[in-house]
Formats: sequence, C-alpha cells, structure tokens
Amino acid sequence: MSESITHQLQVVKRGCQELLIEEEFSQKLAKNQPLRIKAGFDPTAPDLHLGHTVLLNKLRQLQELGHHILFLIGDFTGMIGDPSGKNATRPPLTREQIEQNAETYASQVFKILKPEQTEVVFNSSWMDKFSAADLVRLAATYTVARMLERDDFSKRHHENRPIAIHEFLYPLIQGYDSVALKADLELGGTDQKFNLLVGRELQKHYGQPPQCILTMPLLEGLDGVQKMSKSLNNYIGINESPTEIFGKLMSVSDTLMWRYIELLSFEPLETIRHWRNEVESGRNPRDIKVQFAQEIVARFHSQVAAIQATRDFEDRFSKGAIPDDIPEKKLYIQGTELAIPQLLKLAGLTTSTSEALRMIEQGGVKLDGNRVNNKTQMIPSNTTVIAQVGKRKFAKITLSSEQNDM
Repeated sequence: MSESITHQLQVVKRGCQELLIEEEFSQKLAKNQPLRIKAGFDPTAPDLHLGHTVLLNKLRQLQELGHHILFLIGDFTGMIGDPSGKNATRPPLTREQIEQNAETYASQVFKILKPEQTEVVFNSSWMDKFSAADLVRLAATYTVARMLERDDFSKRHHENRPIAIHEFLYPLIQGYDSVALKADLELGGTDQKFNLLVGRELQKHYGQPPQCILTMPLLEGLDGVQKMSKSLNNYIGINESPTEIFGKLMSVSDTLMWRYIELLSFEPLETIRHWRNEVESGRNPRDIKVQFAQEIVARFHSQVAAIQATRDFEDRFSKGAIPDDIPEKKLYIQGTELAIPQLLKLAGLTTSTSEALRMIEQGGVKLDGNRVNNKTQMIPSNTTVIAQVGKRKFAKITLSSEQNDM
C-alpha cells in the first residue's frame, strides 16, 4: 500500500465509527482519481448545529485530499420522514416547509466546505420524475423481512407499534440516491447504517460498483446523554452568536469536552494527546476548553469574534457578574413556600428535582449570588430571587401563592 493511500486512510478513519469495506475503499483510492463522496441531509429544521458538523468536518477533510463532495439535500425524502433512531413515525414535512428550510443550508455548509469542490444536489431532481411504475419496481428490490432488519422497524414491529408503508420507502429512496449520483463513498451517522447499506445493494442491482460506507458517531448534546437535537434544546447552532457558542461550549462537562474535541476540532491528534497528558498532569481542563471554544467560534465567525467572546465570557460569568438579560419566571404555588429543588425544576433551570439536588451537592446552585448548601431550604411565596445553576443558567423567579392571587 502506497504512502498516499495510507495517509488518506488515516485521515478518513480519524474519529469514525466504521469504514466498510476498507479494502474496497483502498482499491478506489488506488485509481488516483477524485472520488464522488455523498452525504445527505434532510432539511427538517432551518439551522444546522454542531452535531451536523461531525459529518461536514469529515467531508472537508476529504476535500483536502482532493475528492468531490455531493452535498445532498433530501427535499423529497424529507416529505416522507425518516424515523431513524425513533420508535414512532416522524411526521412528514410539507414541500413548503422543506423549501424554506433548505434555502439556508447552502450558505451554512460553505462555512466549512469548499464551494469549488462541492456539488449541492436535491433528490427531488430525479424522484419527481419517478412514475408509480418506477416506484413499484424500486420497492420490488427489497422484502419486508429485510426491512424489518432495521433496528427501529424491528422494535416497533415487536411492540405492535404502527409502521406506515411509506416509511419503508425512505431507505429505498435514500439508497437510490446513491445510484443516481454514482457515489463511491457515502457518509452518515451510526443510526444511518442500514440505509447506507441499502444504497450499496441497490448500486449492485443497477450494475454499478458498490459504494463504500463511512459511519460517524452521533454527537451528544449539552446534556451529555441524548444526541444533539434542536427539539431537545441541547444543541449549539452554527448560526448562533459568538457569545452564545462560546458560552455553551464552556458549559460542557470536563469529560464530554474530550468527545467534542475529538469529533469537532481540526487540531492534530498529537496536539490533542498532548492536551490530555497536560490535564492528567494537573493542568486545568478549563484552559483547553477555552482554546477549543475559540477554535469553533473562529470557524463560524472570526478570530476577532472568538477573542471578544472570551472576554465577554470572563466578564459575565467567571467574575460572578449576573447577565442583564436573564429571563423572568413567575411561579404560582399552592401553600406558602417551595423547596429549592422544585423551584429550579419549575423554572426550567434543571430537568428534574434529582438533577437540582445533584447540582446543589456539587456546589453549582446560587440564589441571589450566594451558594446554596442546604438541599431542604425553602423559599417563601411572594418572594423574588435570582437563581443560577452552573455557569450559564440564570432566571429571575417570582413565587406567588395561588391563594393570595384569588
């Protein structure tokens, strides 16, 4: 194997979950021609977040190696609704919703991808031309038994949850996209593996060389548990302000920080290993987090914006200053007082009372600037307090007794 191929494999496999089939991919690289590399995005929301950029970063690395990127906007499949990773049918979007969301995608992706090596394509370009007979012939290439091998379909089937017939069309159409584009390699999240394999099989069926598959891990959101999602409000949008991006990244736990750095940073692996060694030797992980947050802000805004965001963060949070624009909450309660854990949950500063208790134990809760140590402390009604959870979550909360408001 040549040094060039070895180098390309190292770049491609960095941070990836799986490369199928590596030997075939090496053979494609050995032809010394730009490969056609496909990644599809359904425009289910108008804005991209850092979870999406895990794939985009890999596409950029492949561009640096000289390959041609096919950025596929699934405006047709988006109207079907891919239930991947879900246990229920995702509601399909209308054509109008799809078009509105898709409009912003191109401008966002070119913050990462090189326009001259990127071809933006819409799968409606070929699927709108499909006749009913064409769709029947495509459906005939796969059996129901094969479709039920997909994890989420299988689980719903065994639990007697509904699976609509049109949902079976999604992986078939995504697979046919690879046929239409003559893809050499397709990228997707780990939850897309079944669909990517369908594309490989359909290419064989239509007499094309089968694409290789590269799956990338799903990036956890700010909660460190579920994958990053706008609907779960645990996301960092690439169009958010420098201050917001920087602050959200600084709120990531010291453990999750390394996961973000591995999947999102463009720093060499040697540098990241050096950072880890330094932290293990006693360096404050916050220093590394600042460097990483600056890198991400600079990528989507500018280096000047990154420096200013750092100053803003230091002024507003590290020095204990309370932001001027904190949200105000009014809580109506029964009785004359409310325990702090319930206060934090009802105000939306924690997702549960157990999380509130944990944050209090860790010293991460303040009321009116004073650290809370007593988990059973009660707040009387008709009182206003400024609550802080962690470094970034603030709320001005007014407790009001329902009896007094009657």
